[in-house]
Amino acid sequence: MMDPTQRELVFVTGKGGVGRTTVAIALALFAARAGRRTILCEVSGQARAARLLRGTPGPPGAEVALRDGLWATTVDPLVGLEEWAGTVIGSRPVARTLAGSSAFGAFLAAAPGARELITMAKAWELGRDQRWTRAPRRYDLVVVDGPATGHGVGLLRTPRTFADIARVGPIATESRRVAELLEDPARAAIVAVAQPAEMPVSEALELEERVPTTLGRDVDAIVLNAVRPRRFSGDEVARVEAAGDGVPVGVLDAVRRSDGVVAEQQRQVRRLRREATAPVVTLPFVASPALEADEVERLSELLERRLAG
Repeated sequence: MMDPTQRELVFVTGKGGVGRTTVAIALALFAARAGRRTILCEVSGQARAARLLRGTPGPPGAEVALRDGLWATTVDPLVGLEEWAGTVIGSRPVARTLAGSSAFGAFLAAAPGARELITMAKAWELGRDQRWTRAPRRYDLVVVDGPATGHGVGLLRTPRTFADIARVGPIATESRRVAELLEDPARAAIVAVAQPAEMPVSEALELEERVPTTLGRDVDAIVLNAVRPRRFSGDEVARVEAAGDGVPVGVLDAVRRSDGVVAEQQRQVRRLRREATAPVVTLPFVASPALEADEVERLSELLERRLAG
């Protein structure tokens, strides 16, 4: 099984709405418990981890302490570009002045893949000894809470694309370093998240096909989230059905509905385990409109045990 505590970066992606952030936080908590200095790197302006575990997110780019050994940050491509430019120019004040002009924003808006490149370069930079800023020391592990599958694959592909196009110069050098990290399964892990339904499972299987073409390596693990428990055995359902008029209509409908949902989920679990090449681990359904911090902690502990198995 995949052990995230032994990597430099873990990239989490999957279909929208399947619980990518929950799994990313769970993995980050797991690594922090193992003694790894860990940061959860959120993209697309999100700051959900800080809200969940701390209550108050910091500004974009800030590295916010959440737990012992665990931080979170939200990548702002414009801030990241300013930081990187400061290392190239050799002067952060000059880079800040440039960033205040419209040129940086125009570059990010006009250059295809520029935002994606800066996002992944920033995630890479968090684990380097030589940071772009006067930030604290490097992190042992960076967990990237990536976007949905299509955009996620684009983020993974962009560094190699820029490295091949630029060939020489600072952009090529930085892009090549990021690409080499992502393409090395000993240093980086790719985790797909799905739920036990037809479309999310299909998307996870499609991701497994796309990653080798994109990075020349495989997906490391698939986390199947929100799997409901089987509350009634086949015999119990049959007895309720046989009772007929002796069972209130609402109870009978609830039993049938629960059994039908679980049966369909189990079909998708079996399908994924049959067709996927990566290890598949499951996390249970949490009957809560909004996850609380202690629930995510419990999911993280469960995920740790199942990945270890």
